[in-house]
Amino acid sequence: MKRVYLLLLCLFSVLVMQAQNWEYIFNGKNLKGWKKLNGKAEYKVMDGTIVGISKLGTPNTFLATQKQYGDFILEFDFKIDEGLNSGVQLRSESKKDYQKGRVHGYQFEIDPSERAWSGGIYDEARRNWLYPLTWNPQAKTAFKSKEWNKARVEAFGNSIATWINGVPCANIWDDMTLSGFIALQVHAIASAADEGKTVRWKNIRICTTNVERYLTPVKAPEINVISNTLSPNEVKNGWTLLWDGKTSEGWRGARIDAFPKKGWVMENGILKVLKSGGAESANGGDIVTEQEYKNFILKVDFKITEGANSGIKYFVNPGMNRGAGSAIGCEFQILDDDKHPDAKLGVKGNRQLGSLYDLIPAPANKPFNKKDFNTAMIIVRDNHVEHWLNGVKLIEYTRQNEMWNALVAYSKYKNWENFGNSEYGNILLQDHGDEVWFKNIKIKVL
Repeated sequence: MKRVYLLLLCLFSVLVMQAQNWEYIFNGKNLKGWKKLNGKAEYKVMDGTIVGISKLGTPNTFLATQKQYGDFILEFDFKIDEGLNSGVQLRSESKKDYQKGRVHGYQFEIDPSERAWSGGIYDEARRNWLYPLTWNPQAKTAFKSKEWNKARVEAFGNSIATWINGVPCANIWDDMTLSGFIALQVHAIASAADEGKTVRWKNIRICTTNVERYLTPVKAPEINVISNTLSPNEVKNGWTLLWDGKTSEGWRGARIDAFPKKGWVMENGILKVLKSGGAESANGGDIVTEQEYKNFILKVDFKITEGANSGIKYFVNPGMNRGAGSAIGCEFQILDDDKHPDAKLGVKGNRQLGSLYDLIPAPANKPFNKKDFNTAMIIVRDNHVEHWLNGVKLIEYTRQNEMWNALVAYSKYKNWENFGNSEYGNILLQDHGDEVWFKNIKIKVL
């Protein structure tokens, strides 16, 4: 009976694939239906394959479809020489009023380097990385160097998901561009040694009919890149917004019952603590959630200004410190390690970015973008706590034990009774007198 069931399942799969309406957007003979944009790298057709040839002294070059595509399933095979970087643009545009026609939009990354982010999603000439494979490191082994690889992209509504050789790679939820052209990229090169190297594509086909019917159920973990929103998947999985992107609802000052009247501003979906001289909680003061939390996953996107200091605290008791300085709690340190003097204080870097402030140092080598937003994630499951940055775990520790208490005894928190051992506490964003930006503050209670 089992063999009959498997046979019927295979037959059904074949019938479904036969019913799917595929269109080949490369005819295997010439570049009819395509146009070259921006750079001067060469594209030619050889043995049913589009060959992109790198060229020194030219910017990124793109071979774009003349047609526009919105919802689709795209499949193609690709192969790339070592030393190059490339990609395939999705829902992309080239407009005279945007950087003089520069191609911009979503890109399926092709990355044969040791970083191994092939299948990630990059926002070309716009917002940079939307889904680096730090968020899904298991997918880094999907790409096969020096071999042909099979790619799949599903773009449906706000969702764009990718696969390489059947392995789920990236999955974003975004609404910035819902239609555009598809384009093959030959990336700019900086070395004459890389001139003449190639990236190749073949079997390029697309389905634009009944797309929803053929979507793959198993995708990579989703990242929502629409600011201050929850995707349907996040709602389904129990996430809630801690900040609505517009008002102070759910927040108050750490030492007052209302939101501070100065020192914090909300504009264009960003919550900013303003610069005021670098003193700790001396202007608007820290802000805390009105609700307390025990077990949770907290995500906060933050961006620092040069030389800035701030932090995200948890297990905070706002009434514990009535004197000068910040409210007391465990802290995910936010710091410009290069420019702020605190980075050289403490022990072995335990006051640097991502550290459990003054207690446990984060690694010096961490995925941090100083010029853009970064995602801090704090996971608390009873006494086990983790700090993550841009999808990479930095530290983990266990509290409520002798080792934890000994660690605290040698820190600046040694005089605060039972520090870090509270069962519940508020979540806090710190005013340390420097301008820092926050958005996408969301939590999942465990």
